[in-house]
Amino acid sequence: MLNITKNNISDKINLEDFNSFKLLKKRRVKKISKFLLGGFVLSTLIILFLPWSQNINAKGFVTTRLPEQRPQAIQSVIGGRLEKWFVSEGDFVKKGDTIVFLSDVKSEYFDPNLLARTTEQFQAKSQSVQSYEQKVNALNNQYSALLGALSLKRKQIKNKIQQAHNKVKIDSIDLLAFKTNLKIAENQLFRTKTLYEKGLKTLTQLQEKELKLQASEAKVNVQQKKLYNQKNSLVNLNIEAMVVGREYADKLAKSQSDMQTALSSKFESIAETSKLNNKLSNYNERQKFYYVTAPQSGYVNKSIGKGIGETIKAGADIVTIIPNDYDLAVEVYLKPEDITLVTIGVDVRLRFDGWPAIIISGWPEASTGIFYGKVIVVDKIISENGYYRVLLISDNNEREWPKKLAIGTGSDVFILLNNVPIWYEIWRKLNGFPPDYYRNKTKKIKN
Repeated sequence: MLNITKNNISDKINLEDFNSFKLLKKRRVKKISKFLLGGFVLSTLIILFLPWSQNINAKGFVTTRLPEQRPQAIQSVIGGRLEKWFVSEGDFVKKGDTIVFLSDVKSEYFDPNLLARTTEQFQAKSQSVQSYEQKVNALNNQYSALLGALSLKRKQIKNKIQQAHNKVKIDSIDLLAFKTNLKIAENQLFRTKTLYEKGLKTLTQLQEKELKLQASEAKVNVQQKKLYNQKNSLVNLNIEAMVVGREYADKLAKSQSDMQTALSSKFESIAETSKLNNKLSNYNERQKFYYVTAPQSGYVNKSIGKGIGETIKAGADIVTIIPNDYDLAVEVYLKPEDITLVTIGVDVRLRFDGWPAIIISGWPEASTGIFYGKVIVVDKIISENGYYRVLLISDNNEREWPKKLAIGTGSDVFILLNNVPIWYEIWRKLNGFPPDYYRNKTKKIKN
């Protein structure tokens, strides 16, 4: 009779007392254990041969791709006192909008007519330059005139020297003629005296010859003195030529010295004029710095705690501005042993703080809520923290990054490398090998 009731006979009969039941139960347990063990081994073997995406995990944060798109502090070029604020925190400002107005705190800029007075000094010094220019021109003309006068004086003395030479020659010839006449007179006197002693010539004739001899001697003496005077005149003319050269050399040197002095004064005036012009330009430019303006459009993020009437130093931060338009990127730092595996264009998966996601690092296709990116910059120099900086940007062909991402938001980064079997990845990690250990035996992940 079949036992179809709900009553249990185990309370009335102990089944363990029957050997047949014990044997039946033992065989059933062994069968189930073998089935489970075989299934586990088979599943493990299947899992070990499943594909696994090698990756490098790192922490990063959201930044901007271009330096000018990052938050920047607006600084004051000059030191001054805060007079008026034109913005509040959170305000949107356009490029060129006034942030704050400063007044000067240096005594040299207190004069309200500083620009006008400096302009007058500049104009006066410019006129001084013109005066020195005219003086230099006048000295140049004087120098040219002295050179002309020296040339004429030298020609004049040269002509006189030539005339003196001619006179010396003429007087020398005359002296020679007078000496010849003297010899003739001496011969005539000697012959007349001889004839007089013989009674052939009269005393009157003898006296005439003596008188003629004296006249010839007088002429020779006069001509010798005349020749001597002409030679002295020639020497004097040569001396005069040297004296004139020295006199005009002194005059020319003095004129040249005066011209150099005028040129020096002119150059000094030009230098002072340039300094005054530079100072005037600096004053004009300095007044522009009294109004601190926004270098680009953006939002005023944070203002330094300075109130009206407080002074700030040159180069001190006044406010921080966040640009309105920027291209997002993620900055991440990698270990030195991983940086050699990363190249520009490598695919990246990201999870941003505040955007929930389920991530399976080895199976990116099975992950949900993740975003796509690629490597755009790989630094070649190690950073101060001992890691290498890598910059990532969005992959526009895949899922776009959230538009509400704020700069500084944290991110989990998975840099994808190769597809390998799971057993290879386990073996690699047990041996401490880096990812992509055998580059030529693996295949790169495709987009």
